[in-house]
Amino acid sequence: MAITYLWLSLGSEMLAAQGMASTEFQDKAVFLSQFPNFIEWPDAAFPAPKSPFVICVFGDFSFGTSLAEATRKETFHGRKLEVRWVKKIPELPACQILFVSRSEAARYRQVLAAVVNQRVLTVGETSNFLKVGGAVYFSFDYDTLHFEVNLAAASGAGLKMSSRLLALARRVVNVPEAAKG
Repeated sequence: MAITYLWLSLGSEMLAAQGMASTEFQDKAVFLSQFPNFIEWPDAAFPAPKSPFVICVFGDFSFGTSLAEATRKETFHGRKLEVRWVKKIPELPACQILFVSRSEAARYRQVLAAVVNQRVLTVGETSNFLKVGGAVYFSFDYDTLHFEVNLAAASGAGLKMSSRLLALARRVVNVPEAAKG
């Protein structure tokens, strides 16, 4: 099954090493912490050559402990991974990955508008996230985390996704900017 290979590629060994059963929160944390290895960010996405790689969570942060643990020792091209719980929309462009919690679904358009053209990978967890311009949608069913990708949103942010990652997505769509409105 494709998801088995995804776990091997995206860090299932971290979960096994921690001796924990797979849960939704742990799975999301592992995926978010490993995305930098499968997506290419341009140098312009970082304010300085040694700036940390910032993973932000906007809204409910129910898997914060799992995400902090998953990123604790991780680096990306010599950059330390840093997790931030962002509470104000003007702070969003400082992120490289922005996880938008389902608690913020009513504000998706406002949140996504704040990071347009900012080299930010947006990740959400409700079924309409890709339609409104998000790049990655997480779903969790049958005790398995799945993801879908909006290529137009990722490309619009100046990001290039690995073909290995795209091959494992449950669905890949190409929802252009005009269709979002």
